[in-house]
Amino acid sequence: MLSKKQTIKEQFRSFYQVHKPKNFEDAVEKFAIFGGVEWGDIDTSKDSYELIENLIFQDYRYIRNDITDLTDGLPLYHTILSSIALGDGKTHSVFKRASVSPQVGENAIEDLVERGLIKVAASKTGDDKLFFTLPFIRFWFAFVSPIFKGIRDGEFKEAQDRWQNKKAEFIAEAFSALSREVVKDLLKDMQLMKFSNYTDEKIELEIYATTKDKKIIVGSTRYTNAKVKKSELTRLKELCEKADIKPDLFVIVSKNGFSNELKALKGESLKLLTLKNFKTLIA
Repeated sequence: MLSKKQTIKEQFRSFYQVHKPKNFEDAVEKFAIFGGVEWGDIDTSKDSYELIENLIFQDYRYIRNDITDLTDGLPLYHTILSSIALGDGKTHSVFKRASVSPQVGENAIEDLVERGLIKVAASKTGDDKLFFTLPFIRFWFAFVSPIFKGIRDGEFKEAQDRWQNKKAEFIAEAFSALSREVVKDLLKDMQLMKFSNYTDEKIELEIYATTKDKKIIVGSTRYTNAKVKKSELTRLKELCEKADIKPDLFVIVSKNGFSNELKALKGESLKLLTLKNFKTLIA
């Protein structure tokens, strides 16, 4: 069921080539649900929930067996994976949500990393952030595993409501992960040395990078139907000031474009990217 081990960029390119979504907005949304797993043809023109019900909920028992092969069916692992999928992914909050001690949690995280289900992004505070390696596994532990009994019994109302209420927030994380890949591609001539998100006790940034000549790149990703305004740049500058970060370049990635006021500031110290730039992921 699972694709061979691939980077998220490779997963997205494969998903795009196989399922041929109508545009990049649709591609990101469907990839956030089904990415990283080998499926038959998916009609991406259909509503996401319709696909979820027909391809996932209706085949719950079959897919559950595949998931069990990955986790050995251990309740502790399922609890921790759901805690990652439903929260901010920081180890402290994951362990608290899962009601496990740091020692038990850290041992479980180590094994889940070895199994290839999650990866760890180190934090300066020691409160590391955890990410799923496959979008579909994140979907499963956010929307299926926590309420499996109803889905198992063919009662989907709770799952449908959960999806409708949380889908934008859920898709936003996949959008951020793919946005980082877009930025890496477009800035590769700057000889990037480090590229990730950034977390310390004061701030969190979706994009943080350093270059070979010690330049600092900071950015944000915004999965919203509204155009991103100048206030987003102001917010980034304020966050950097709090953390004593002095960026040479700001990058903002927006699902739906930018206000004219912000576009007027675009230049050597500010790059503005949209879904149109996602074409680099499939080149």
